[in-house]
Amino acid sequence: MTRCPECGAPARPLSCEELFHVVLALDHSRRPPWGPLHGVTVSCFLLQHPSRLPAHDRARPWATLHAYLDGGLDAATRFTEGMRRANSHRGAGLAEIVAGAPLGPPPTAFTVTIGDVAEDGTFPAAGFPERVEAWAAATVAAWRS
Repeated sequence: MTRCPECGAPARPLSCEELFHVVLALDHSRRPPWGPLHGVTVSCFLLQHPSRLPAHDRARPWATLHAYLDGGLDAATRFTEGMRRANSHRGAGLAEIVAGAPLGPPPTAFTVTIGDVAEDGTFPAAGFPERVEAWAAATVAAWRS
């Protein structure tokens, strides 16, 4: 079986990249349960596929996942909205989160991947928030070990 070299997910029937495009389309619909979890799903994907972002850019997705896991969706939403506003000031306010961001070599296997969240490739609404929470927890756990 062919696996994603970055996260270890099976690369069939859809690749991680293809699954990411499917979930992004759902996210951009802004409908629950996908839309509200957009920042969390993007953060999980980027931290599990770190070739898409330089090591020094891991702070924002890392902090998004911590806000979500520590305070739930409302906390993650407040954090991402704050970062969006700070982005207009070229990253002002990021200093406090950079210190905790993972800068070392990325993990190459995760206990939950985008393939697990996708289930049949369609990201069914039923159980989606729970699957995303498991994905976020697995992403943080792998980077910490």
